Amino acid sequence: MPISRPDADEFAPYYLTYIDQVTEADALPVLERQRQSTARFLEGIPESRAGYRYAEGKWTLREVVGHLSDAERIFAYRMLRFARGDETPLPGFDENAYVPGGGFERRSLADVAAEFAAIRDASIALVRSLDESTQRRRGLANGKPMSVRALAWVIAGHEAHHIRVLKEKYLK
Repeated sequence: MPISRPDADEFAPYYLTYIDQVTEADALPVLERQRQSTARFLEGIPESRAGYRYAEGKWTLREVVGHLSDAERIFAYRMLRFARGDETPLPGFDENAYVPGGGFERRSLADVAAEFAAIRDASIALVRSLDESTQRRRGLANGKPMSVRALAWVIAGHEAHHIRVLKEKYLK
């Protein structure tokens, strides 16, 4: 079942930054391609670069990958809740508080990357299970409406955004 682009009323304007990163008409093949391309990309980064931060106060490369895992878990959790018809409003999350709590700097880049790949596998399985009516279900996250399908697009776009940042600011 294709995951078509969400309408503007299916997500908070903030998320357009991520949704616009995806130019294709269906989010599912993008998620699947990213699973492979990001794994290959991260495998090519030497461990000696994993602790690099491009500026004071910025996350390390390893922490960026950990952030991708944290954010995707949260987005997929929201997707699951909304897909199952749960109308309980869900809170936002502060990614800047999550990253230090993740302890990513105690782990190898390969380990953090493997965790992200496993999370993406689970997200893809969830997205594949969605029928048309389920994709359009909505809930509230951080006080804003969000549809199930919009979350699939946010996941894909969020990854695309951060991989671009890694390439442009961490590995130039």
